[in-house]
Amino acid sequence: MRTLLVTGGAGFIGSNFVQLALAETDAVIVNLDKLTYAGNLDSLASVAGNPRHVFVQGDIGDRALVRRLLADYRVDAIVNFAAESHVDRSIDGPAAFVETNVVGTFHLLDSARDHWAHLAPDARAAFRFLHVSTDEVYGSLGATGRFTETTPYAPNSPYSASKAASDHLIRAWHHTFGLPVLTTNCSNNYGPYQFPEKLIPLMIHKARCGEALPIYGDGGNIRDWLYVEDHCRAILRVLEAGRPGEVYNIGGDSERTNLEVVDTLCALLDDACPDSPHRPHARLKQFVTDRPGHDRRYAIDASKIRTELGWRPRETFETGLRRTLAWYLDNTDWCDRVMSGRYRGERLGAAAPSESPR
Repeated sequence: MRTLLVTGGAGFIGSNFVQLALAETDAVIVNLDKLTYAGNLDSLASVAGNPRHVFVQGDIGDRALVRRLLADYRVDAIVNFAAESHVDRSIDGPAAFVETNVVGTFHLLDSARDHWAHLAPDARAAFRFLHVSTDEVYGSLGATGRFTETTPYAPNSPYSASKAASDHLIRAWHHTFGLPVLTTNCSNNYGPYQFPEKLIPLMIHKARCGEALPIYGDGGNIRDWLYVEDHCRAILRVLEAGRPGEVYNIGGDSERTNLEVVDTLCALLDDACPDSPHRPHARLKQFVTDRPGHDRRYAIDASKIRTELGWRPRETFETGLRRTLAWYLDNTDWCDRVMSGRYRGERLGAAAPSESPR
């Protein structure tokens, strides 16, 4: 039975990972989350009372706390989801992104190195530090090509720059100190428990309320969409069999423009909500001023993780989007609770009022 320290485990991807790991492995999960606006204990309700899940509220930059957790629970691996992750917020306030994504990762790494250095030889050999990152560190693609694990970094937003910096720290701690690290760079995740500032849950929330569906620019920005449960299974596989020091790109092979995403979602909403007074939901679309520095296209080449580790996504974009929409329609109380704070669906990352996300 392994013990994992999962950081950011009350956030979107982290909470999905915690639930999957508890359901499909015998691991003990020590879940460390600061509970910022995007961290929500409601997202962990399904594992409440599970004896293999220990939740601790705290900061990855708190060295004393992290070192105590590593020692007290005899942690075998760290999975680092903790991050500020919304591009628009990074435009409004980049300092928090540098503090959490760069400085916080540094403190977590150094705490992990100290813990690892004092383990018995067999435990040292088995220890892993898995850092969850993003395809945005690679910058923007043209009309063709895909990001590979050797694509040069060219981050274009404060968010992606902070994640690129953390990726470089991970690499350096492996090459300099020998810490057995793994890095995953994923494409756009979607699915249950995603905070509704991101494109898909925000469009669902606004369409449900009959509000305008804001689309940046011409809606032609392209992303590779990855269902969150598929991503979490990939992380488990990398943790199990990935080679220390290696990077693994994880993508859903589902490129769509933002406009295609919104159109597909509107059609699904029309079918799922035949009595809605807002049908057809596509009439709610509204094109708005683009985000500053908005990358045009991302696409992941996931052939390495497919070939070396045998991972493949189980969901297509269409099946994953149906599951996602069904979850949000069945869990409107969760959405309403997480929207009850300061964020009300307003546009972030631009001087102009009232527009859209990534």
